[in-house]
Amino acid sequence: MSRVRSREAERGILRLLHGRQTRIHLTQIHAHFLRRNLDQSNLLLSHFVSVCSSLRKMPYAHRIYLQTSNPNLLLFNSMIKGYSLSSPSKESFHLFSLMKNRGIFPDQFTFPPLLKSSSNLRDLDLGRAIHAEILIAGFEAYNSVRIGLVELYTSCEKMEDAQQVFDEMSQRDVIVSNLMIYGFCRGGDVGSGFCLFRQMSEQNVVTWNTMISGFAQIGHYSEAMELFREMLDMGFEPDDATIVIVLPVCARLGCLDFGRWVHSYADGKGFLNKVVAVGNSLVDMYCKCGDLASARRVFDEMPLRNVVSWNSMITGLAFNGYAELGLEMFEEMKRQGVEPNEVTFLGVLSCCTHAGLVSRGHEFFDLMIKVYQINPKLAHYGCMVDLFGRSGCVEEAHCLIRSMPMRPSAAIWGALLSACRTHGNLEVAEYAAKELIGLEPWNSGNYVLLSNVYAEAGRWEDVKKARVLMRENSVRKAPGRSSIESNENAVCL
Repeated sequence: MSRVRSREAERGILRLLHGRQTRIHLTQIHAHFLRRNLDQSNLLLSHFVSVCSSLRKMPYAHRIYLQTSNPNLLLFNSMIKGYSLSSPSKESFHLFSLMKNRGIFPDQFTFPPLLKSSSNLRDLDLGRAIHAEILIAGFEAYNSVRIGLVELYTSCEKMEDAQQVFDEMSQRDVIVSNLMIYGFCRGGDVGSGFCLFRQMSEQNVVTWNTMISGFAQIGHYSEAMELFREMLDMGFEPDDATIVIVLPVCARLGCLDFGRWVHSYADGKGFLNKVVAVGNSLVDMYCKCGDLASARRVFDEMPLRNVVSWNSMITGLAFNGYAELGLEMFEEMKRQGVEPNEVTFLGVLSCCTHAGLVSRGHEFFDLMIKVYQINPKLAHYGCMVDLFGRSGCVEEAHCLIRSMPMRPSAAIWGALLSACRTHGNLEVAEYAAKELIGLEPWNSGNYVLLSNVYAEAGRWEDVKKARVLMRENSVRKAPGRSSIESNENAVCL
């Protein structure tokens, strides 16, 4: 084939590769350039690899790469980038080593995907090794490289290193600033993230989402809501990620009317038909605000549901006192072939606890372990202890705690101690109280609970001892407080 015809064939194949039907005709396109003896064209192969990467077909790309007799830098870069965007990311480093062994010198396009792979793996050692290679090769000044370094260090929670790279950048675009804000918020330093947020000359919806999420994660729900309102006032259009972030904030604040506005907005944008997480967040918000009718309506109208959708409804029904309906929903979930997970069983056990269904709770606990092969977590044991304790089965609760493979938490011993006080088991109460005080010697409530148990049993000398122990540990009873909420401002009295 002449050089001119070869170039024309390459251009034709490139048009096919980047056409609309590539996804369903990928193998035919490959056969097309095989027939034209272009299977060793590094240009075509690099584009083919890029398309395979976007379609999550890197194993196919790798097979073709292995058939290439003389891969060049362009093809290696495409392969390294492909693996940085899809698993296994570690393959990027293997290819980089092969490239160096062939005597091919990297360029500025080689390193950003290697840094991306390090970030994906959260492998700081690999990332630092690539950083050293960058310094040796002299590519540290490229902005794409610096962005990759910032992403590496933020993903590995090394904010001092990220800050150093960020400070050395002559141009800081919205992408790298967003990475820094995300890194600060992820590490709990929301204040530093917010300072950077306010300094930014350019923001996008990702910036706002990251900052709102940062406040929500540390429990500053009012600040998160204020920031969302400011985002709207500034003319930024929320996306589906914004909706998923804001709805739990509405639930925490009990802002049902605002949650309904968010629902209307999401519906108008078509998010409910496209993003299952939006529907799940709406179900959860309505359940936590006590509007079960709206929660069920959203659930029933969801075009796609996953295990989280069912979990939200089951837990919501339990939370609002409709335990039997929650258990019925669990049975319907199984009939529809949805595999329950550990969160599902937390909801189911909560239903049993609220309804006092001891035997059914025990059945579900066994079902979780024996049929679904789910190892109980501390929270599952906590539900069972609470269920036994509320129903007066104090000894059973104590036996279950002693059989736990992990150390019981203060909450579990507290639930047992409260049950002992309600049902009058002094021996177990003393044991639970000592464990509680050992875990939380600073918590005045533990001493007060023990003192009350002794008082109700008429053991006044032991009441005095509990008070003395409290003084010896320098623990003071917290004064009583109440609050009145008016116009969203809580006033403590």
